[in-house]
Formats: sequence, structure tokens, C-alpha cells
Amino acid sequence: MSEGERRLAAIMYTDIVGYTSLTQKDESFTLQALEKHRSLLRPLFSSHGGREVKTMGDAFLIEFQSALDAVLCAVAIQQTMHDRKVARGEQLSLRIGIHVGDVVESGGDILGDAVNIASRIEPLAEPGAVCVTSQVYEHVRNKSDLQFTSLGEKSLKNVSRPVEVYKVAMPWEEPAPQPETAFSPNRIAILPFVNFSPDPNDEYFANGMTEEVISTVSGISGLSVISRTSVMGYKGTTKRVEEIGRELRVGSVLEGSFRKAGNRIRVTTQLIDVAGDRHLWAQNYDRELGDVFAVQSDIAKQVADSLRVKILPREETLITRAPTNNSGAYSLYLKGRQLWNERTKEAIKKAIGCFEQAVADDPSFALGYSGLADCYYIFAGNWLDDPDANYPRVKEYVQRALRLDENLAEAHATLASLYLYRDWDFDEADSEFRKAIELKPSYSMAHNWYHLLLMIRGKWDQALMELKRALELDPFSIAINGNYASYLLFRGEYGRALEQYKKVVEMHPDSALAHGGLLAYYFIRRSHDEYRRELEVYSKLPTEKDPGSVMVWQMGLRFFEGEKEEVRKLLAEAESRRKELNFSPYGIGSLCILLGDFDEGFAWLELAYREHDAGLLSMRSDLTLDGVRSDRRYLDLLKRLGVDQTGQQN
Repeated sequence: MSEGERRLAAIMYTDIVGYTSLTQKDESFTLQALEKHRSLLRPLFSSHGGREVKTMGDAFLIEFQSALDAVLCAVAIQQTMHDRKVARGEQLSLRIGIHVGDVVESGGDILGDAVNIASRIEPLAEPGAVCVTSQVYEHVRNKSDLQFTSLGEKSLKNVSRPVEVYKVAMPWEEPAPQPETAFSPNRIAILPFVNFSPDPNDEYFANGMTEEVISTVSGISGLSVISRTSVMGYKGTTKRVEEIGRELRVGSVLEGSFRKAGNRIRVTTQLIDVAGDRHLWAQNYDRELGDVFAVQSDIAKQVADSLRVKILPREETLITRAPTNNSGAYSLYLKGRQLWNERTKEAIKKAIGCFEQAVADDPSFALGYSGLADCYYIFAGNWLDDPDANYPRVKEYVQRALRLDENLAEAHATLASLYLYRDWDFDEADSEFRKAIELKPSYSMAHNWYHLLLMIRGKWDQALMELKRALELDPFSIAINGNYASYLLFRGEYGRALEQYKKVVEMHPDSALAHGGLLAYYFIRRSHDEYRRELEVYSKLPTEKDPGSVMVWQMGLRFFEGEKEEVRKLLAEAESRRKELNFSPYGIGSLCILLGDFDEGFAWLELAYREHDAGLLSMRSDLTLDGVRSDRRYLDLLKRLGVDQTGQQN
């Protein structure tokens, strides 16, 4: 940055509580504690994108390009200090203040109101707390699940006008009780559109209309929109809006109906305030099929206007842009999406046909290529079906989609997942996930996938924030709820983890994924009887299960019963049929290590490394590897992956 150049920055000011008096009591001890304090904080600054401008005795002045990064860093710092206080009885406490404003570079230092105000609000924070100005609050309030409490306007020394200050609620603090009806009106559920078309085969269009309206409204940063997977369960429901609002914890509900006759469509919508049980807005649209994008855009604008949410200029440009002028291509795209959502191999193959025809009809249709990328990603990533051939297809199609439209949040998230699981390029993955979330703040899966990257990198606090945000946006998702249970298990919160695993099973009693999570918990916790009973349930589930999954869980039961040779026989069968049964080399390797066959296990982990098996990225959190954490081969694999034992990227 050039000398004297002005720029906008988020400034963090930290200070140790009572440092002077601590020094007077025991100067030598306090100086040692200060050095330890600095060594703890500096990695947190850099991992959140902060630049250390200077230290002033016991204080730090840190510059961030993003207000959200500054706040997340501050919370991570206070969480670290809190954890050390609980675990070790350490007494140091910090106050942190953050402000956003103009700064000027001067001789390696920075000057300006942002620095002055940050230093003035830091003393307003309680020990262990973070205070931010209203400017910071406005930047971050819709971008995380952090809670803020206004402390009112404060008069600051050498600042002409009072400044409103907010306190950030810390993760360990008990949230203030709220009435059940006090959900924000800007938290909205868009219910499945009812199909009134004379042709029942047009059901896909009503479902597609629902999905596209959700997608369009999700692009407005001032709104928090519940994801498709959580609202589709209300299709055909007779529940009252008040009940739906309570279950989804939303303050507003959008209902709609769709009718298609020939080339004409009729769309009816109404926005309802849950607490007051009153209509905020209603509209009928009678249009040509080709005008469907204009209808979706107008619905998004009217919803924002009714809830008094400002649409930013960039958001309005994205909302009003038609993805294609070819109504036939769009219809094929909607059919493909409905098939893709079924998640069976036969349906995905049919979806590929729809997307291929859509881009044949309109070669500039970015969403069509994005759909193809998602299909091949399911084959390669979820089902391990010829990943060497399918991953390149994913990359080709997602990059083509982004060349046509760089503002596709879903495509950026898919590309991020490729960088993460296929290329092991954490920095590029981080950048793409951030782009996806910036473009579509209510895209739940971007938050969910991003939390997995943050866990791999050892950023547990940030990972939890992203995971909770994903849960807010998609409260009934099997994957996200299961990931939350796994997070709790990895963190050693066994009681809460078991409660969460059982919650997932209650929500989705026929889901192999839900019951598989509970089996994993019982295996890790060595709960033999519960494991055996759960395996009986799992084996009888009517849903489609992964080919090798039953064999894996049977190995677990044999392991519990001390039949290690029987486990080895099953493992040998799995090795000989690993392509057919979708067995990953990482899975085989971890099972070998569990049996005590370390040399064979590490041979399979080496194969996993050569094949870029995504399972290898879970090494640090895989509790079955606890017996080899100090093995040089384990440490060497971590090093080659690019993370050390703490999860920080090298």
C-alpha cells in the first residue's frame, strides 16, 4: 500500500486487563505471560487475515480488510483465552474493540478515525468481551450467527459525535431467553408452490419455481432464507402458518401457487407475517412462459420492499438478470434439477440427459453446465464412481459455467469443493467458498462445506459458526444435522453428540445416513449392545444403502465381539471388491490400523494419498486413528497434506 494512501479497514484494538498492576505484583512472571499471550494471539490474527500493525506494551493494533474477519478473530481470541482459563486456571483477560473506517498509511503505521475509535471503545468492553461500533454491526449482523446487544450511544474522547456500541455475545454465555414468536421477519420460509396446472406432469415446474424463487431471494443479503431441503417437507401440508413458522423459526412465510396452460403461466403469491398472522403483500401474475424470470425477480423485490430490506445495487443486477432466453432450455433445466434432487443413480443419469439437451438448445446457459457439474460430482464424490474420469468432467463444466456467469454461487461452491477434496488446495477452496457465501448469503450448503474446510485447518470456532449458520438456514437437513453431531463428537461433547445423532434419526427414521451416524457414535464410544441393536435396525431399512456400508458395520460388530480374524476375512473381501463396493483406500487403511495391522494400514493410507482419496483429509478428526498419532508415518502424511498436528496449514 502506497505511503499516504487512504483506504477502508476494520481495526481491532486489544488490551490486557489490569496489566500494570500485574506487573507491579510480579514483573518477571507477567513478562513471561505477556510473551505467551503474544504467541497465542499472532497465529489467530494471521489465520483470520489480520495484519499486525504494531504492539504497544500489552496492546495489539491489527488491521483487517473485512469487518467479519475482524469480529470472528476477536471471538476466537476470547474463546481461546476462556478455554485456557477453564482448563489451566490462567488469569489473563482481554478487552477488544473493533471499528470500521478510513485509515492512512504512514511510515509503517496507520492513522485515522478508525484507529482512534477502536482504541476508545476497547475500554468499554468487560474483561473477556468484545465491543464493536454500529458500523461494524451493520457489516456483520446478517453474515454470521453471532448475537449482539446494544450498549447505547457512548461519548468518546476526541470524537465529536456519540457512537453506538454493541457487545458481542460470547459462545459460552447463556443466550437471553426470547419468546417463541420473536423470530425476525427477515428470516423467511418460501413454501412449495402448489401446482394447479391441468397437466400433472407440470409438477416439476411448480417445484422448480419454488427452488428458483428461493435461489433468487437468497441473493439478498438482508434476508435469511430457509433452504429447499427444509421447506419441501411442507409440500401438501395442512399445517397453519403459525405452526410452520414456529417449527422453522421464521418470522415471515411466502406461499404461492403455479398454473401452466400451453405457453401461459399464472403465479399467485402472498407474504404472511407469522406473529401477526396478517398479509404483508399479495400479487397475481399472468404472463407468457418466457416471462417467468421477470416474475421471480419481482417476487424477490416485493418481498424485500415489504420487509423494508434494502437491495444492494449488485444484488439487484443479479436478481434481474435472466439466465436464458430459451424457455425450452429452462424447462429442461427444471426437469433436470427435480431428477437431481432425487439422488438415485437412475435419476441422476436422466438429469444429465436433461442438462445436456438444455445446453445444446442454449450453449450460453450457465445453469445448465452447473447442473452437469453437480451430477458428475455426485457420481465421483458421493458414490466414488470412476472419480478419475468424473472429476475432470466436474471441473470442465463448472469452469464453463463460471466463464459464462461468474456470479453463480452454487458453481463457486462446487469449484471450492473440487479444490478442497480433489486438489487439496486449501487457499483456493477458502477463496471460492467465501465468494459463494458473499454472492448468496443464505446458501446453506456453502456454509456447511466451508465448515468442513475450517475443521481440516483446525479453525474449530469458525467452523462451528459456519455450521450453526448452515443449521439456521436448513434446520431439517440430514447432512448438516449429522455434521453437527460429528462436530460435537470430535470435540469430546459426547452427551450432546448422542442427543444430536438421535435427533437426526427422529427427523429421518428411514435414512441410512442418519442411522449410520448413530452407528458411528456407538462404535467410537464402544457401546456394544447399543451398536448391535442399531445395526439390526440399519440392516432392515427400506432405503437404498451404499453397497459396502452393511459390510463395514458388520465388521464393527465382529470387532466388538473379539472376532478379529473374521474382520480380516471381511476386510480381504472388501479389498478385492473395493471398486464394486465403493470402498475407499482410506477406509480400508483406517480399519487395518484399528485391528493393529499398522504396516498394512499405512500402506493403504499411502495409496489413499496417491489417489487423492478425500477421506484422508479427516485424519486429524478420525478417532479410530488415536493409536497412531505419534507414529512418524502419520505425522509425515499430515505434513504432506499441508497441515500440522494442530490443523494449521503449513
